[in-house]
Order: sequence, then structure tokens, then C-alpha cells
Amino acid sequence: MPTTPSATPTPRARRRAAAIALAALAGACLTVANVQSASAAPSGIPSKATAQSQLNALTVAAQGSTAGYSRDLFPHWITVSGSCNTREQVLKRDGTSVVVDSSCAATSGRWYSPYDGATWSAASDVDIDHVVPLAEAWRSGANSWTTSRRQSFANDLTRPQLIAVTDNVNQAKGDQDPSTWQPSLSSYRCTYSKMWITVKYNWGLTLQSSEKSALQSMLSTCAS
Repeated sequence: MPTTPSATPTPRARRRAAAIALAALAGACLTVANVQSASAAPSGIPSKATAQSQLNALTVAAQGSTAGYSRDLFPHWITVSGSCNTREQVLKRDGTSVVVDSSCAATSGRWYSPYDGATWSAASDVDIDHVVPLAEAWRSGANSWTTSRRQSFANDLTRPQLIAVTDNVNQAKGDQDPSTWQPSLSSYRCTYSKMWITVKYNWGLTLQSSEKSALQSMLSTCAS
């Protein structure tokens, strides 16, 4: 005879029920973002062939100076929709089961950092990385832009310029280009190179010879 399943809920079921109950209690002031997979990625990542063409078209030049640079010259984060700013939009896009409060601040969710393979359950452990750092952009031509154009660059959700990653990984990257910093998760370097290339191409930024060589090496690992 078949065994009758136990009516005692499993620990996992109890945790799930508690989470549902908690969400119901907070329902009056919380909004659940669309559930997205942990592999959610910025839009606009090109194919290998397109990235190669863009890399070939980029102007190689000596790195410029950081003289006069300030993050304040790249205003961010700006309001994107309702009460949500750019950072909050990326947290919702890149996270799984993200819950936000009435001011759009993420109160729970899960975020997978493709740079190092870590997963986080607190938004405070996640930074929004500018794939092409602001200081790097400044040295590559953004120093001559208007503040309005720099603001658009710093908040670009159309190109793959913004991505949620582990905070201390983002801080370790700083303003380095791919000749001195690459994601520790080697399987992501193909994607990273395509993101970097297309951002520089679309924004008309230059690159150094060593930077181009590093990008080419990473791009060559791509299957498509």
C-alpha cells in the first residue's frame, strides 16, 4: 500500500509560509517587482561579431588626464520612473523577487553578482557598477562633454553600462580598465568585454593600446 504523506510541514514549507504571511502583513506599503531570473542582464549587449566590428572602429589614443575630474560632474542617480532612481531600477532589473517600499528602496530580494559569482540577499551588499567607470570615461573623452551628456552616460539604461555587483568587488575595480582589472569569474569575461566595447563605441570614447589588447583577448573567448 502507498505510504500516506506526513501532514507535518517541512522546515522549507514553514519558512515559505512565514515569508508569505510577512509579505501579506506588509502588503499595504510594499510593491513586489516582476520576478526575474538571477541571470538578468543589461540590455544592448552585442554579439561577438558586432563587438569585434565596434572594437576595430574605436580610436586608440593615449590615456588622458584626470585633472578636473569629479564624480559630481556625472550627476547620478536620477529619477527614472515615479519615485525610482537609476540605482533602484537596476536593483529591480538585476534581482530576483525584489520587494520595494513606497519610496522604491529595495527591502528584500536576491542579487547574483556575475563578476564574482556571489549571491546577496541585502541590497546594501550590492553596488551598481558603471561598466566603463566615470573617471575612465573622463580620461577617454568625457572631459569635453557637457554636464547633461555626462549625466546621460552615468545613468544609461539603454546600453550595458550599469550592472548590480558585489559592493567590495566594485570598489576593488575602481576606475581601472580591462588591462588591469577583469571579473574574477573568468566565464563572464566574454560578456564583460562586449559590454565595455559597445559602451565606449556608442559614447564615442577612445581606448588605450593595452586596453584594446585586453579586450581582444577577452572577446576571443566568446562563442558568439
